[in-house]
This record gives sequence, structure tokens and C-alpha cells, in this order.
Amino acid sequence: MTEVFSPVMWQRAERDSVFGEGGFDALVVVGHQFELPDFPELKQLVSHAIGIDSGIARQPTLLLAPGLAGGRLVLAPTGALDDDYLDVRQFAEAAQAGMARALAAGAKHPLLLVERSDDSRYSEALSAALLGAGQQLYQPFDVKRQPMTIGVLGLENVARANALEIGRTLARDLCGGDPEQMAPPAFADYCAEHFAGSAVSVEVISDRAIIERDYPLLSGVARASYGVARHEPRVVRLVYRSSGAIHKSWLLAGKGVTFDTGGADLKIGGAMAGMSRDKGGAAAVAGLMAALAQLQPKGVEVIAELGLVRNSIGREAIVPDEIITGHSGKRVRIGNTDAEGRLVLADVLSHLRELAPAMANQPTLMSLATLTGHVVRSYGPYSAVVENSVARARGDGGQLQAISEQLAEPFELSRLRREDFAQVAARTPSEDLLSSNNGASVNISRGHQFPMAFLIGAAGLDQHQLGSDLPLPYLHLDIAGSAVEKRDPLYGMPTAVPVATLLALLLDY
Repeated sequence: MTEVFSPVMWQRAERDSVFGEGGFDALVVVGHQFELPDFPELKQLVSHAIGIDSGIARQPTLLLAPGLAGGRLVLAPTGALDDDYLDVRQFAEAAQAGMARALAAGAKHPLLLVERSDDSRYSEALSAALLGAGQQLYQPFDVKRQPMTIGVLGLENVARANALEIGRTLARDLCGGDPEQMAPPAFADYCAEHFAGSAVSVEVISDRAIIERDYPLLSGVARASYGVARHEPRVVRLVYRSSGAIHKSWLLAGKGVTFDTGGADLKIGGAMAGMSRDKGGAAAVAGLMAALAQLQPKGVEVIAELGLVRNSIGREAIVPDEIITGHSGKRVRIGNTDAEGRLVLADVLSHLRELAPAMANQPTLMSLATLTGHVVRSYGPYSAVVENSVARARGDGGQLQAISEQLAEPFELSRLRREDFAQVAARTPSEDLLSSNNGASVNISRGHQFPMAFLIGAAGLDQHQLGSDLPLPYLHLDIAGSAVEKRDPLYGMPTAVPVATLLALLLDY
């Protein structure tokens, strides 16, 4: 496997590293009160500094500290932790700000110390701090990356932390590439290169005739891109299957719209800016698979398909009112060509659904997508998870939400209702489903819930409800509000959400 994808690596550090052992050139301390019972000398220094400047407890501060790692001490306060509505993101954000200050001071090999908290909300404070620090330390693939090894005090599972950072780096690379750098063929090639020789097998489907036959809805979205070789669609299939008995099976679908013009329903008024990030779902799925390739856990089987298309505008573009028969056999009337992601996912999910009967146990299906503006309007910078009836009966969405809260990637749990199915019901005898009405999702009632009702019908998952012979739990994850840093939703760094949550959920951490 290519080794350059994650130059940021974590290293377990011992107590003496704080005082200059190990060659670290800065000490970044993330905490609230900076009590630090294991380091009385450090606590005394911090208390003295705060006594002189109380602002130290409110903002990242660099102190000259001879005798400590590199002579640089960066204090990164979390702020108060006792408010009922705070969560572990306090630690992630403090670590991100602390690392930024250390880098600004010239540090190349910092050491991270995270103050513990007895509050159960912060039980994964160290994990959250690593996510925040990794976000700050990430460097895009198209700049000269400087390899960095970061020391971490109290880090128990170094292999898991590094596998996760490798996965998050790949996800950010894929999501952040511009419309040419990560057009469908380039995205697919990047995956093939990364997974070559790894425990994850990769297959790239590129033949136009096959894509048109087996992925007709996806191919419809891509229709205006045909004829421009560097923009033509791809389907990437990634498989991880451990040896021995399989105890947990997942089937994952990732939306990879590498640029979204809106198609014939053209995005106007500046709304096209940032649409190279509309591949965050596929990027996150690939990131999870990269982490699995590193860890090679037992008892796990994951099959993923990434639908990679460019929703171009041109004389071949699909238009509203067209009826396209999808892979599942359902006839779909196009309501709005800017509702393209659900068309891509429907065909991919239909293929994955067909694999379920042959799997060792009941698989869980998930779709990941930067799907709707409505989820941003509803929840701001949070992701949403919507369950089908089978997943809801098992409490799958609640479990995912609980893990996401612990790992600074919080999800909101949305409910699928009968009105959502009415929204996509056929309007004439000529179609089985309507993909969308003709408005933007931000202005449509239940605009991030009803797309899942469409996906259930268009992918044939309506045949696998609670009373069926093979009930299949299915979760739809809309990450449109969380895939990019909220401080710059158009061009901020991709966040790799929800790779950490999915890895923890899959492996029962």
C-alpha cells in the first residue's frame, strides 16, 4: 500500500518526554483547569502563569518553558466543561487550536498531553483530541507534505489511532481534490493506488456499456459527461473480508459526485461554488476501508460501492420529466436534475442489496452522502442519520448517534414518516417513483428525510421490511453539513466525518 497518504502518525510517549526525552520540540497541553496531578512541576508552572495572566485559561497561549520539550509550552484550554449542553468537541477544538499555535511557533515534532475529566461526556477526550489535532495537522495531497510524528501521552492503542488517521487522510484527500484532480477516473485511480497490495480488494468499473446497462440511473446523471474522457463515470467496489467466522457484515454505498452543476436544473446565484466537495460520502467510505486495510480486524465483512459521476450540463444532460428504469427495475421520473445524488445511490444500493442473501449473517446497509441542503438548514453543522423500519426496531440509529457523541462527530437522529413516501409516490401510471419535486431541498418540507423513502423504493429495499423473508436494516447518513469545516463551508478542509464513528461502530469500540 502507498505509504505517503498519512504523513501524520501518532507515537506513544512516556512521562519523561515532557521534560525533554524523545526529541519533542513542543508540549501541547489540552485541559480545563490544568490540574495535571501526574505532573506537579508542570502544574506549578501553569498556575503561576495563569496567576499573572488570566487570559491564558481562555485562549491558546505559548509559554517559554526551559526544561520542557523544546522549551515550548502551549496551553490549549477547553473552556468550562460543566455546562449541560457541551460535549467532547471542546477537547477536539482545543487540540486543533493548540496544534495550530505550536506549528506557528515552529514546532515540527510536538507532544500532546490531554487532561482527564471524570464527566462521562468526556470519556473519549483523548480520542477527540487526536481527531482535532489530526485535522489541524492535515496537509492536502497537492502540496509538499511534511511527514510528522506526534507524541501522545497515555495513548494505549497506537495501531488503531494510526489506522484511523490513515483513513481520515485518504477521505480528506478524496473529498478535497478539485473538480479535475478528483474527477471520477482520477478518484478511482487514487483508490486503486492506495489499496493495491492491501487487505482490501478493489475493482473499478469503467466500461460505458456496462455502466449504462447495470447502473442506468447513475449513468443518466453522468450522461452529459460522456465524451470527455477525464470526466466519465466510474464505479469502485471495495471489499474487506476477514478470515474465519464472520460476525458482522456491512454493505456501504457512497455518493461520489465529483462536481455538481445541478445539470439542467442549473445551480445559479453562486450556488455552484464548493460543489467539488459533493463526493464526501464516497470519500468517507473509502476512508473507512483504508482504516480496515490497516487494522485487518477479525470477524468482519464489508463490501462498499462508490458511485463516481460528474453532474455536467450539456446537450446530452437528462432533464426533468424523463423516466429512467433503474437497476432494481423501478421506473423513476426525474423531478429535478439537481437531486442527482439519490439516483447514483439508488443503483449502487440495488447492487449491494442483491449481495445480502449470500452473506453469512444479516448485513446492515448504509448510504453516505452530502445529499441535501435541507439537512444543513435543519441541523447546521451536524450530520443526520435516518433509519428504515428494520434498523429502527434494532435501535441502530440511536447506537450510531451515541457513539458519534463520544467521538466529536455528533449525529442527529431523524425519523422516516409516511409523508416521506407520499412525497416520492408515482404521479402517473408511467412511473413507479418521482425522484423529487422541482424545488431546492432547503425549501421542501422534510427535504432530508424523504430522499431515503425514494432510496428504499428505487433500490428495491421495500422488499426487505420487517415482515419480509429477509429484513434488511438500512441507515442513510446525510453529511452535507459536516463534511467540511464549518468555519468555511465552501473551501474549508474536509473533516473526514464520520470515519471515526463508523470504525468504532463496526468494531464495537
